[in-house]
Amino acid sequence: MKSDIEIAQEASMLPIREVAEQLDILEEDLEYYGKYKAKITDELWEKIKGNPDGKLVLVTAINPTPAGEGKTTTTVGLGQALGKLGKKVAIALREPSLGPCFGVKGGAAGGGYAQAVPMEDLNLHFTGDFHAITSANNLLAAMLDNHIKQGNRLRIDTNQIVWKRCVDMNDRVLRNIVVGLGRAADGVVREDHFIISVASEIMAILCLAENMKDLKERLAKIIVAYDYDGQPVTAEQLNAVGAMAALLKDAIKPNLIQTIENTPAFVHGGPFANIAHGCNSVRATKTALKAADYVITEAGFGADLGAEKFLDIKCRMAGLKPDAVVLVATVRALKYNGGVAKDDLNTENLEALKKGIVNLEKHIENIAKYKIPCVVTLNRFLSDSDAELAYVQEFCESRGCAFALSEVWEKGGEGGIELANRVLETLDSKKSNFIPLYDEKLSIREKIETIAKEIYGASNVTYAPAASQEINRLEKLGYGNTPICMAKNQYSLSDDPKWLGRPEDFTITIREVYISAGAGFVVAITGTVMTMPGLPLHPAAERIDVDDNGRIVGLS
Repeated sequence: MKSDIEIAQEASMLPIREVAEQLDILEEDLEYYGKYKAKITDELWEKIKGNPDGKLVLVTAINPTPAGEGKTTTTVGLGQALGKLGKKVAIALREPSLGPCFGVKGGAAGGGYAQAVPMEDLNLHFTGDFHAITSANNLLAAMLDNHIKQGNRLRIDTNQIVWKRCVDMNDRVLRNIVVGLGRAADGVVREDHFIISVASEIMAILCLAENMKDLKERLAKIIVAYDYDGQPVTAEQLNAVGAMAALLKDAIKPNLIQTIENTPAFVHGGPFANIAHGCNSVRATKTALKAADYVITEAGFGADLGAEKFLDIKCRMAGLKPDAVVLVATVRALKYNGGVAKDDLNTENLEALKKGIVNLEKHIENIAKYKIPCVVTLNRFLSDSDAELAYVQEFCESRGCAFALSEVWEKGGEGGIELANRVLETLDSKKSNFIPLYDEKLSIREKIETIAKEIYGASNVTYAPAASQEINRLEKLGYGNTPICMAKNQYSLSDDPKWLGRPEDFTITIREVYISAGAGFVVAITGTVMTMPGLPLHPAAERIDVDDNGRIVGLS
């Protein structure tokens, strides 16, 4: 069996100009990054902004398991299938982070015959967007420390610095550090921290900004610290906005590539969904909607994280109204949720399936709360029995969801025709009446508790003393009327990654709260989730190499 990278390297790619032509995008609206990648010019938006919007379909999933679900693969495969049916379609994805690429998860280009290509470029540096974001983040950090060193005119309290440096790599030793050691010329001694670049507020800002003006206004609002009076100090006060915007001038432009079957794919931005808002950029999605009749997008991890933030943060801020949701699961993953060990998942086990399908049930119920039609798809494995597949289909249809099997990993777009037809039927027969889950004017605690109880199924929420104090401060400073970005482990509906299925009667613990004023949301960190991941015992980096012919191998 060929690996994902081998399949991707054998793909017959079209020049990106020809891919763009499928969406009536002209060569003059492309900024080339080689033969197969391009950025979309700012001028294109002015040409197409009056076009009617296409249909927006969100692909999400159950909670991820070691058995695999295939959300990005399904997104790509569904787009390819719609293309085979003669539809004018575009895909809107996030860019992969180097952290998981070299860590546990691997790349994020899809899999098998449902991949975005060039796969190696996408997973490794791409068009440099993440490097620009990292540079802008760390420029702000450097200007902050320099301001303190050069007399601290803004009276910044060095014990209340909240801006962290970042790097797009899993590096746990940088989580908590001390900087400024040595001679006086080395700077003020203080505690500092690193986060992974995809958790940076600048990543969130880039993905939510409508244009350069909006980007700069958001950058200006970033809170870097508090002064001795407890008042926020912003990037604007440090005179850092213009320089950061200069670094982000090209990064804000959406990227256009293609799939293995030459379907256009807008790939832009990459905030994690377990510690950030987990969606591709507003600009990429809106451009796709004006250029195509159908746009297939994804949001990270399970529906409790990515979909919730897509709907309550991105759609709310950008005025987007999704027309349908595709919820991805596998029989193997449902059996894993039912207590079956990973090595035993290939054996038919209806009892475990019935026990574990409650995870899927909860996600179906959650999507219904947003009043959006839902289609459930199973990524089919050879080990799935007819009885198992029939049980899941009956379970979904009895709850008002359309159902389809998907074989896009093995067959590409052809393997997604059934799913594409179910999606088209749903779009034609059911109307989306999308509403966010909560009113952003509720208090911070009320919004946190709404998400915890309605989406996760928690019975209670507790707050660490520091988190409670910060909520009080933020509301006093006028930052209470924003959406909430929950940082939670992705493996469970609860904040305990070992609690699978559909946990009940549990408490969510809010460990930390802070404001991302530029992004426009409050971040609430639950349990032990980290904003700087670490590497496993045997990271994927150990398997990645370049052969004698210059081809990358071992990337997945």
